[in-house]
Amino acid sequence: MALHQVAAGREQPILDAAAAIVTAFRGDRKLLVFGNGGSAADAQHVAAELVGRFQRERTALAAVALTTDTSVLTSIANDYDFSRVFARQVEALGRPGDVAFGISTSGTSNNVLAGLVTARERRLRTIALTGRDGGTIGQAAEIHINVPSDSTARVQEVHRTLLHVICDLVERDCSEVRGDA
Repeated sequence: MALHQVAAGREQPILDAAAAIVTAFRGDRKLLVFGNGGSAADAQHVAAELVGRFQRERTALAAVALTTDTSVLTSIANDYDFSRVFARQVEALGRPGDVAFGISTSGTSNNVLAGLVTARERRLRTIALTGRDGGTIGQAAEIHINVPSDSTARVQEVHRTLLHVICDLVERDCSEVRGDA
């Protein structure tokens, strides 16, 4: 699955995702990003690119990976259930106008789905980045970016590229807004 096969004619959700994130940052809101396994690593990577920098010097952007605090993750999994690890964090950290960004190669991860459902209930904008047919996660999100492949490796490779595209678009807009070079 080549990237051009995913993006050709399907660029609008990518542009919509970047625009939603930019709108949140311009409104002094934040991005909450989450996923499991390789998608958890992708969530952390996105947060690092936005809090730090991707390619430009600019003001730090408020992005939080909900996959990084092992004490929070394990306490929620123990006290509630692993399916609640992202939803509970969205309840604690999410505010209307923030963006919840769920990543799932299968499109069926229960905890990612619960995080997005909770986000919508709390009036956050929701974005899903999925593989296969998008599953229930793609259906639950306001903005859905799908990599229609059954190969987890190919989905993850394209996800990483799409996340870099989104980071670049966000950084360009936020650098211009803040007057940074």
